[in-house]
Amino acid sequence: MSQRTVFFISDETGVTAETLGHSLLTQFEGVTFRQVTLPFLSSPQKAQEAVDRINLTAELEGVRPIIFSTLVNDDLRVLFQNSNGLYLDFFDAFLAPLEKELEQRSSHAAGRAHGMSNLQKYNQRIDATNFALASDDGGSNRDYDRADLVLVGVSRSGKTPTCLYLALQYGIYAANYPLADDDFERGDLPAVLKPVKEKLYGLTISAERLQQIRKERRADGRYATIQQVRFELREAEKLFRRLGIPFLDTTQSSIEEIASTILDKTAIERRVRP
Repeated sequence: MSQRTVFFISDETGVTAETLGHSLLTQFEGVTFRQVTLPFLSSPQKAQEAVDRINLTAELEGVRPIIFSTLVNDDLRVLFQNSNGLYLDFFDAFLAPLEKELEQRSSHAAGRAHGMSNLQKYNQRIDATNFALASDDGGSNRDYDRADLVLVGVSRSGKTPTCLYLALQYGIYAANYPLADDDFERGDLPAVLKPVKEKLYGLTISAERLQQIRKERRADGRYATIQQVRFELREAEKLFRRLGIPFLDTTQSSIEEIASTILDKTAIERRVRP
């Protein structure tokens, strides 16, 4: 399997270059990628140092690196265009057609994608994140009337990271509640969840994957045995079906895919766009 070095360069955080670049790289299964992020290249000196590093990599590896760029400064972009790398400019690919269509030149201002130019939206994401943390695993904050969504499922089925992702990315107030043996013995929802039944969305996962995750967290005791895992998953899915709670199998899904699927199925409005 061949290997190539990939540089993500930006005059800000580099998040956009990483996200778009990763999406493209996943299409090439026969290549392994050594990925390097170079953020905050906001001056000619910093940019030239990055170019020197790219050129050195090309010399040492005998093949030119791949460069994903979201630089907006034209002078800095020229430096990388003349480097010994394959320069792929996301802004150049899309801004020029947009400028033509909108009959307006773009601002070429750095930091618009992930900055704090809209303080209200930024505060919305922070507030939603604090809510998710306070409400994690049926925590002390059970203000479920305020929640847009309450994820339910057995322990380690993906509830917490999904709630945090929904909060950070979209400003959605997501809480989660872990189903346990007491709930399965009753065959019903805990009393605290009954008033918000319409906000519930279930998560499940394969028994083998859940056992693996639990062993990494706490290998001893009944918690990670295949018998206990299968029992909990079987009873949770029975509860979902009997009460008409929609649910999703997270075994083969990333957090991003889980969150997007839930938003699509529930039609919850994104308060903030990334």
